[in-house]
Amino acid sequence: MKWLYCSHSHLPPPPPPPAVFSFSSLQHNASSQPKGIAKVILKKGKTQLFKDGSPMVYSGAVDRIIGRPPPKTGDIVLVADGTEKPIGWGLYNSVSMFRVRLMQLEEEATRDPSCALDMEKLLETRINAAIELRRGVGLPSTTTNAYCLINSEGDRLSGLIVDVFGDLAVVASSAAWVEKYKSQVEACISSIDEINHIHWRPSVEILKEEGLDAADLKELHPSTCPQRTKVIENGISYVISMEGQKTGFYADQRENRMFLSTISLDREFLMFAATVVVLP
Repeated sequence: MKWLYCSHSHLPPPPPPPAVFSFSSLQHNASSQPKGIAKVILKKGKTQLFKDGSPMVYSGAVDRIIGRPPPKTGDIVLVADGTEKPIGWGLYNSVSMFRVRLMQLEEEATRDPSCALDMEKLLETRINAAIELRRGVGLPSTTTNAYCLINSEGDRLSGLIVDVFGDLAVVASSAAWVEKYKSQVEACISSIDEINHIHWRPSVEILKEEGLDAADLKELHPSTCPQRTKVIENGISYVISMEGQKTGFYADQRENRMFLSTISLDREFLMFAATVVVLP
């Protein structure tokens, strides 16, 4: 068998492969907004951290911002990689060390565009999801009506904590965006059947670092709730002071208090707490 070898081909070169266009649901959504949405571009090598779930884009991860005029604190912005392709969207802060608090990733917006670039709709969706999650584990119940309803990053709402004590919801705000959307947060919480009162507790020192004025915060949130309220946890009654730390009660320590009750029966021990245990 003989092989023929041709050193020069007279055949035309093959056509180039078709161009692949990367469709961005968020970019498309942003372009249809009546008001332009700024884009925060991340530095090289920083993108994967936020794709993997870290919600707070710190200032050192930001390369540049595209958009004129520049975004103001509380504005919705796109967050993009070095090629300017959006990886998600969030809420901007011009003075905080956390420049953006990511609210939704590109993949999520593609699967469910109903919340894309819509903070009010996202708040409603996330809070309702948190309510259903707690109900799925039996909260509230006849033996426990004190629990954490919104756990900041744990419920994908960075800077917002809501603890429920019976018919009272205590909101701990530690981000400028939470103060901006105060009325929307309260509306979502008020829709819960068991809630009759809302007590708003801004974390003043943290919010000062977010660029808010402490005097304005005190004027915005005059307290009209009682100083104390009574709750039940694992069948034990507690009186909670609204003047205590955080929201007034460490609802995330429920299991630890339950364990303590199993080893303290008929024993004397010294305990320091801002919460009063009401014995039957």
